[in-house]
Amino acid sequence: MNGKPQTDFKTLFEILIISTRLGLTSFGGPIAHLGYFHEEYVRRRKWMDEKSYADLVALCQFLPGPASSQVGIGIGVTRGGVLGGIISFVGFTLPSVVLLIVFAVFLQTAGMLDAGWINGLKIVAVAVVAHAVLGMAQKLTPDVTRKTIALAAVIGILLWQTAWTQVGVILLAGVAGYLLYKNQADENLSSQFTFPLSRRFAAGCLTLFFGLLILLPIAREVTTLNWVAMFDSFYRSGSLVFGGGHVVLPLLEREFVPTGWLTEEEFLAGYGAAQAVPGPLFTFAAYIGTVINGWQGGLLAAAAIFLPAFLLILGTLPFWTSLRKNQSMRAALMGVNAAVVGILFAALYHPIFTSSVTSPVEFAFAALLFVMLAHWKLPPWAVVLTGAAGGLIIL
Repeated sequence: MNGKPQTDFKTLFEILIISTRLGLTSFGGPIAHLGYFHEEYVRRRKWMDEKSYADLVALCQFLPGPASSQVGIGIGVTRGGVLGGIISFVGFTLPSVVLLIVFAVFLQTAGMLDAGWINGLKIVAVAVVAHAVLGMAQKLTPDVTRKTIALAAVIGILLWQTAWTQVGVILLAGVAGYLLYKNQADENLSSQFTFPLSRRFAAGCLTLFFGLLILLPIAREVTTLNWVAMFDSFYRSGSLVFGGGHVVLPLLEREFVPTGWLTEEEFLAGYGAAQAVPGPLFTFAAYIGTVINGWQGGLLAAAAIFLPAFLLILGTLPFWTSLRKNQSMRAALMGVNAAVVGILFAALYHPIFTSSVTSPVEFAFAALLFVMLAHWKLPPWAVVLTGAAGGLIIL
């Protein structure tokens, strides 16, 4: 494996097919998505090694925006350059955007979203995340010190559930890693995998990110165009939200319901739809945009809310690559990667396990799906289909 992107048609088409399949089957929210990515891209296809994946996840957890989408973009970039990142993003995101636009157009009722197959897919997420977290824990917390850092992260995340807790935990873990490992950071703990982006290109992306953040509110005030106001609201939401999709949903409610862009009933119907479809929760913006201004508004809203995430990940990857080669940074990353394992364990318990497994039957089904994935080595799509079918039959 090397860090050079492949931009031939076959490679780009492969990225599109795989990311689209993930976009159609990745239920369970951002942490579950990271589990699906780990299984597909790291375990099965080996497009990225364990340490590079952990470093990328750590960076995306630290940045505002949808972490799972940013990880998908980063993996696409490593495989096929900027075009590969774009294709990976489109493949993973477009299915849920289309589904939520359809929900908005046909005004699907919340009752239709309470079917047994949805419960089955939620239990699939439990098995996928458990498999991914256990695999990452073996690689990233091999000693007692890093196990302790992971435990502290679990405790911190579960006891102080705020949007900033995750960022604070990662920062503290980085400091702990630096202090504990600065004189013994193992070269092998950070891979030599590189992201094929220039610093000039990255600086341009960061400049555009901050420029839009400053200029869009000004443009909104000096124009009367509804699409400018919409783009500003969604772009700002995507730029300033830490903690993933579950955090952006109430923020969007405050942004659009009191101002009369859509009713509380319309918002709640879309909220239910967003929980039911695969892919990133940020695609809820497509539903809101469609309610406001038809399918064109849905596409505009989706583009606006994801644009900050795209600019941030492309703007930070080249600098991140250089920083993680520094000995002090490698030591800090040893602590950060252990904290990421703790964050994923915390998310496995809440909200994934607590919202999905509420009876002995559901726990037994989750155990079966885990064994199918971890020990019988069945492909993720087969586990997803089993989960959906089992949900219809037994849940």
